[in-house]
Formats: sequence, structure tokens, C-alpha cells
Amino acid sequence: MTQHPAAPRPTQTDDPRPAVVTLVGNPRPGSRTLTAARTVAARVADHLGLAPADPTPATIDLAEIATEILAPEHPRADTARDIAASAAVLVVATPVYKGSYTGLLKAFLDLYGPDGLAGVVAVPVVVSGNPAHALAGEVHLRPLLVELGATVPARTLTLLDSRLGEADLTSTVDAWLDHAGGPLLRAASAAVGQETTHRTAPELAEVTR
Repeated sequence: MTQHPAAPRPTQTDDPRPAVVTLVGNPRPGSRTLTAARTVAARVADHLGLAPADPTPATIDLAEIATEILAPEHPRADTARDIAASAAVLVVATPVYKGSYTGLLKAFLDLYGPDGLAGVVAVPVVVSGNPAHALAGEVHLRPLLVELGATVPARTLTLLDSRLGEADLTSTVDAWLDHAGGPLLRAASAAVGQETTHRTAPELAEVTR
């Protein structure tokens, strides 16, 4: 894989927030999208020098709180919203539904106000069963994240459902990092240096795995 030495690697601090958070919008619990997104997040964290002691980056699986998101009171969704917004790097993964992201992901992101993801470096990931949907992330998901104030320094990572096996997935992510790695390094270095108000570790554990 091509190396990108142009930017310094971000450094971890004693801050209880995770540097990399995975947000998964598949409505099915334990989905293949979830598994793939965790792999992407781990590879991104390793590339950026943000890999935590726990080899599995923090994950918010929206399927686990789906019934709460549109309810009048949604404390777990609010906690998840705050955790995602406090991440230095947020991997946002969704299957392609009707040529776009899922309604579940949209409902969750609608909980944010203007610039709700300001200061976050977002990595959009879409899982598609059809190569014809390769641009769904660029056309729909990436603009949504930008609208919320996130910095999206690289093109959407598109994964074909037929190539989610470990070897194929790893090679696809690494090929994407060959192009995206440099911009991600520069953006993440800036994001890690920002001062943000964060949730506590017990609150994090409540909605992440």
C-alpha cells in the first residue's frame, strides 16, 4: 500500500472519548454492514495511528436503538448522537436502499442541528449489491455529512456485498486508503487537536460495543 508521509500522525491523549467511532445504519442487528464497517474503522484507525488498546473501535449499531430514535424521548439515541459528534473520525456505514442511504440512518442524523458534526472527520461507507449503485455514497451520503458540518476529505468507500469476505474486504479498503490516506491523515491531525466537550466513559459503554 502506498505510504502518505505528508502529514504528521495524530497522537492519542488521555481523553475518554474514542478517536474513531463507527456508526452503522443497517436496520438489521449484527448485519454484514456492521462487520464490514468495523473492519474499515480498524484499518483507518491503524493507518492514522489512532488504533486503541481495544482492537475493535467503538461502534454505534443503530439497529439496537431503532425503536427509540423516533420516540418522544430517546436518551440512548441522544447519547449515541453525542458520542458520534465527539469522535475525531466517524466511519458512517449504510447499505444502499432504493439507491440511497437507509431511512434509519437519516432519522438518526436528523437528530442533529445545524453543524452538528462540525469538527468531525467523516468516512462515508456504502455496501451495495449492485455495481450500478457505486455512486450512491457520493451523490447522497457524502453531501448529507457535509451539510451537518463534517469534514469529508476523501471519496466514499463503496463495498460490493459479494466482496465482503475478509481477504477481498481488506484489499478493497487498502486500495481505497492508497488514495484517501493522505487527505485523511491531514484532516484527522487537525481534528484530534481540537478541544471538545466529551461524554464520559460509562456513557460511551452504554451505546457502543
